[in-house]
Amino acid sequence: MNIATPIHAKSRIGHTACPHDCPSTCALEVDLTEDGRIGRVRGANDHSYTSGVICAKVARYAERLYHPDRLMHPLRRTGAKGAGQWQQISWDDALDEIAEAFVKAEVKNGSEAIWPYFYAGTMGWVQRDSIERLRHAKRYSGFFSSICTNPAWTGFTMATGMLRGPDPREMARTDCVVIWGTNAVATQVNVMTHAIKSRKERGAKIVVIDIYDNPTMKQADMALIVKPGTDAALACAVMHIAFRDGYADRDYMAGYADDPSGLEAHLKTKTPGWAAAITGLSVEEIEAFAKLVGTTRKTFFRLGYGFTRQRNGAVAMHAAASVATVLGSWQYEGGGAFHSNSDIFRMNNAELTGKSMKDADIRMIDQSQIGRALTGDAVALRDRGPVTAMLIQNTNPVNIAPEQRLVKQGFARDDLFVAVHEQFMTETAEMADIVIPATMFVEHDDIYRAGGQNHILLGPKLVEPPSTVRTNLFVIEELAKRLGVADRPGFGFTAREMVDRVLAASNLPDYDHFLEHKWFDRQPAFEDAHYLNGFAHADGKFHFRPDWVNGASPNKPPASVGALGPYAELPPFPDQVDVIELADAEHPFRLATSPARNFLNSSFSETKTSRQKEGRPEVMINPVDAEANDVGNGDLVRIGNMRGDLRIHARVTTEVKPGVLIAEGLWPNKAHVDGEGINVLTGADPVAPYGGAAVHDNKVWLRKDVI
Repeated sequence: MNIATPIHAKSRIGHTACPHDCPSTCALEVDLTEDGRIGRVRGANDHSYTSGVICAKVARYAERLYHPDRLMHPLRRTGAKGAGQWQQISWDDALDEIAEAFVKAEVKNGSEAIWPYFYAGTMGWVQRDSIERLRHAKRYSGFFSSICTNPAWTGFTMATGMLRGPDPREMARTDCVVIWGTNAVATQVNVMTHAIKSRKERGAKIVVIDIYDNPTMKQADMALIVKPGTDAALACAVMHIAFRDGYADRDYMAGYADDPSGLEAHLKTKTPGWAAAITGLSVEEIEAFAKLVGTTRKTFFRLGYGFTRQRNGAVAMHAAASVATVLGSWQYEGGGAFHSNSDIFRMNNAELTGKSMKDADIRMIDQSQIGRALTGDAVALRDRGPVTAMLIQNTNPVNIAPEQRLVKQGFARDDLFVAVHEQFMTETAEMADIVIPATMFVEHDDIYRAGGQNHILLGPKLVEPPSTVRTNLFVIEELAKRLGVADRPGFGFTAREMVDRVLAASNLPDYDHFLEHKWFDRQPAFEDAHYLNGFAHADGKFHFRPDWVNGASPNKPPASVGALGPYAELPPFPDQVDVIELADAEHPFRLATSPARNFLNSSFSETKTSRQKEGRPEVMINPVDAEANDVGNGDLVRIGNMRGDLRIHARVTTEVKPGVLIAEGLWPNKAHVDGEGINVLTGADPVAPYGGAAVHDNKVWLRKDVI
């Protein structure tokens, strides 16, 4: 059973899944005490992907669950927005006031004036996605969820036709693992579990490709540090060498690729020297990497979400996946390219999200452009009226969204009503009119599906929540009653009932089966996972020539929005395309806002241990650049660009290359010297071709701060 396994007289073990925004979706074992509390959290040893290993921040989850600053009561703002003046109110009053504000907004400006806003604070289907059912039932403004995945998903799907790949457990049965665009030690620890197993048992080589010398780099047999936004150049040079030196599997491409001869001709000029000048690598490094993967049939290309943070990320992802096809790596166990398994699960969320009620004429607002939308930008608002009311669940846009100054300006509007359902008083909650307290994952039922692995996992309620705290589903159901749509399809079910309905609609075993067996392996057969029965395009081919405007993607903008960004500049074959923010005389540095090991987006930044381990907000700068700018280790520097500027402490280190700055985060804005966070510097212009937020793609200037 999911709650079983006595370990001593005063505790049991509960089985669940990590709810956080991470591809691993780890299977967890949670110690449960007889007084109804959780203790230690561990990875499940009997889960074939988690393999008993989880990140340290989740292992100490009790620190978060029992945090003294956790929100415990509904609150009404009594002073100015952001002033921190609150009055405790009842749940009924809070929900009544939210519903009343929504009704007033609709009467004045129409239903699109209300914009329910959410994201991945929980990845549980019921607690995350039920807000969509309310949206569609009430015809509120649509939500284009662009901020995280789109460039990477689009690039991979343009190549393969579907978002799936080899069984990720094959990383433990390979001869070479290429970890490209992800700091797995910090963000996907299970990738390292399987890669290191291959190294120990098979002598496999681990190659890491990233933009700075991070903890994953330090585990590598071959470490390649490229300039931000130049991954496609490296991929093209590797393919050039493969054709030049006979590593290319021409027979494989003849059967499985759309235009290998066209690709070969295109790559004639993409020499190692050409790529070295772009990437900052040496010709010798590029040649050595190409030879390693070219002579190692069982090479597993593990492609991460770093690709999705650059304005040319879709092209770079497509190019990296193309390497596996030129080499024919897909044919072998432990070979091929993997980014996400999101398309293998075939779970039906139509009733859960109210798809039958969705109106295609309702505008879709890009979540990444929340600052522009809330400050009246006509393009962001699709040339329609203002947003004057919001319900926010599972995200913290005042901290995590790009163009932070615009975001804060928008939230400060007197005519904008905001309700935030949260676990802590985040910087978004501080700007709200009503704040209501939310449960955490061990306090409610839900169902999860992985992206970086292959299982559907149950997350049953293991402990009772505080009596004054409510689930996301409760809030949606109660608002539906007050707004007159509780009789519409999908409403009126408990979380457990909705889990069962999703499972039944997906032809999967029911809740009780999952309660006993804990998870369900959805990994396709080897031939399908490796595309040996053909790739998922209509012609059955891997597409070296993507259709950047009309091609499929898991999260394509609606037809009313169309292709986004400078899509006309995207190349017909894999190539370096400089639609990125290139450094220039006024902005000589490229800044990336890479993930911190002890935070997950803005989650865990409230816990004492995570904050102590991270220290303080800092920007990493190479000693050469530090000396040129008279900056010493620990000095305050000011960095800025056309969007704004902020002060931050410098960390002088050879872990970054000259011309590159890294600010690991995501720290709360208020943790910074002047109360403004790193997203002051990031842009919300959409990434071609289907949107995204290029938060690692920023040109900036830097100077020593003079007090």
